[in-house]
Amino acid sequence: MASVGIGVIVIVVLFVLPALYVIAVYNSLVTLRNELDNSWAQIDVQLKRRHDLIPNLVETVKGYAAHERETLEKVIQARNMAVAAKTPAQAAEAENLLTGALKSLFAVSEAYPDLKANQNFLALQEELTSTENKIAFARQFFNDRTMTYNTRIQQFPANIVAGMFRFAKREFFEVREEAVREAPKVSFK
Repeated sequence: MASVGIGVIVIVVLFVLPALYVIAVYNSLVTLRNELDNSWAQIDVQLKRRHDLIPNLVETVKGYAAHERETLEKVIQARNMAVAAKTPAQAAEAENLLTGALKSLFAVSEAYPDLKANQNFLALQEELTSTENKIAFARQFFNDRTMTYNTRIQQFPANIVAGMFRFAKREFFEVREEAVREAPKVSFK
C-alpha cells in the first residue's frame, strides 16, 4: 500500500507538476503575445488616422502653394510608403520619412501667410499634432510590452517552453533618426 502511495507521488512529481508548469508558462506567453499584438493594433489605429489626415493637408497646401510640387509629392510618396508598411521596423522607417516630409511641408507653409491663416489648415495641423502625441504614447506602450515579452521568452526556464512552441522575439517600434525624434512643430505667429 505504501509503495502505491510513493508511486503516485513519483508520477505527480515527474509528470504532472512539470506539465502544469509548461501549461502555466505557455498561457502566460500567449497572454503577453496577445497584449503585444493589441498594442501594435493601437499604434496602427493612430498611424491610419495620421495617414488619413495627410491627403487633406496636402490638398489645402496645394491650393496656396501649387508651385511647391516637389515637397507635396515627397509627402504623398512618404505617406504611401507608410501605409504599405507591414512590420514595426518597416513602419518605423516609413514613419521617419513621413515625419521628415511633413516638416518640409510645414516649412514651406511658412512662406504663405494666407495658408498659415487658413482655418482648415490650422485645424488639420492641430489634428496632426494631437495624432502625433497619441502615436508617441502608443509606441511607448508597445515598446514596453515588447520588452516584457522578449524578456520573458529569453528567461530560463521559460525560454525552453517558448522554444518548444516557437514564440519568436519581436521588434521594437523605434525612431532611428535624431531629426525625427519629435513631433512636427508648427508655429504660426
